[in-house]
Amino acid sequence: MLVISIEYDSRKVKKGSSFVAITGEKSDGHSFIEAAINKGATKIIADQARKDELEALVKKYKAVEFLFVADTRDELARLSAEAAGNPSNKLKVIGITGTNGKTTVTHLIQAIFASKRPCALLGTMGLKKTVSDTYLDLGNTTPQSKEIQDIMGDLLKENFEYLAMEVSSHAVDQKRTAYINFKSFAVTNLTQDHLDYHVTMNNYFKAKAEALKQVSDCVVLNADDEYFEEFKKEAEKQKLKIITVSINKDANYQARNISYDESGLSYDLIKDGSKLLRVSLKLNGTFNVFNSMFAIVLALNEGMTVSELEEVLPRLEPVAGRFEVIQSESSPMCIVDYAHSPDGLENVLQGARELLKLGAKLVCLFGCGGDRDITKRPKMAKIAYELSDFVFVTSDNPRTEDPEQIVADILTGIPEMSKVKVVIDRRTAIQEAIQSCSKEDILVIAGKGHEDYQIIGETKIHFDDREEVRSVILSVTK
Repeated sequence: MLVISIEYDSRKVKKGSSFVAITGEKSDGHSFIEAAINKGATKIIADQARKDELEALVKKYKAVEFLFVADTRDELARLSAEAAGNPSNKLKVIGITGTNGKTTVTHLIQAIFASKRPCALLGTMGLKKTVSDTYLDLGNTTPQSKEIQDIMGDLLKENFEYLAMEVSSHAVDQKRTAYINFKSFAVTNLTQDHLDYHVTMNNYFKAKAEALKQVSDCVVLNADDEYFEEFKKEAEKQKLKIITVSINKDANYQARNISYDESGLSYDLIKDGSKLLRVSLKLNGTFNVFNSMFAIVLALNEGMTVSELEEVLPRLEPVAGRFEVIQSESSPMCIVDYAHSPDGLENVLQGARELLKLGAKLVCLFGCGGDRDITKRPKMAKIAYELSDFVFVTSDNPRTEDPEQIVADILTGIPEMSKVKVVIDRRTAIQEAIQSCSKEDILVIAGKGHEDYQIIGETKIHFDDREEVRSVILSVTK
């Protein structure tokens, strides 16, 4: 039987399509099987566990082929890879996973490779084919398997050699990245996040580690990370080449003589005990020392030379919404960052403190997303309180939760309120936070970064922290 297309969205089915019924967080594809048949689907792929309840449809539509499988998500990925011609066997896919750093590392890889090797990137901010391109928004950090396979197939047709790809734990667990051959891989770190989904850190680790089974060449690991030994064991099971990076421990590549100023960071990259090059970047913060090491090591693994790196690294631009500095001559330094986990917030605040002048204060503005892991709320509060001189607690993306309840959860992590102010409305909070700072102070606005929206209830409204900051700064300087 000729299959015209493989679809998991019944609205996209056409005559001759195969429809794969997958169960999502908000909808169940099995409920749309009859709709898919009425639109022309000639083959239905459903979960084996649902066979009995679908028996009436099987009898009703005798001309339609029904296939029951153990895991429809896995089957969707397998069929999509086949239909696209298994593009990851030809396209060199570099996967990046970890709680923090995925977006920055993929952007650095694309920018480093751009001088010599055509490289697209796929991740939180969407699909970006070249450094100068705008992003094509795809909805998730890692899209559904069908979209990924189609994207890779298209990139091959357009003569791309590489794809730098963020790999989220959700995507691995939901088989969106199944049947992708990763040539190389990096695990940036593992700290608390997404426990609303994974429930335990062990489950979270297992989802990340599962991706290593799909790597064909090497994996780059952070020797300073708490889960380093566990990831190393998983990589050894897969017989992968393991390359390690570190600031504080023995590793294949180490960063030494690190310095920071308002223009960026620099450090000596040491390989097996000998200095390889002096790295200078427009990025800042210790976390970006690690992010840049991952990108550089992966580039070296693909044959880039030290001289090529020395030429391109100083030109690399910071990633939007990742430690993004917005400032006028008379305003405080405002740093907008996506940090929305305890470790992410800690990294950004420590990075900001490294730039703080003697006598100036560090102010932090943050909130926590609704319908997400509530256990991280007091932890983030404690970090903000301990690392900042003053804290504004506000709303993030409350979703279906009451913003006041989210704030109440946050405040349980704060010992006393003398250097804390609650301003629920985020726009007002940003305005008040900027106005509270002197020109020498630094204000970190955390949680949303590049996002240009707020989700309140089920509604997504336009809201961009960076726009709000610029608006306040402009009104103050007029």
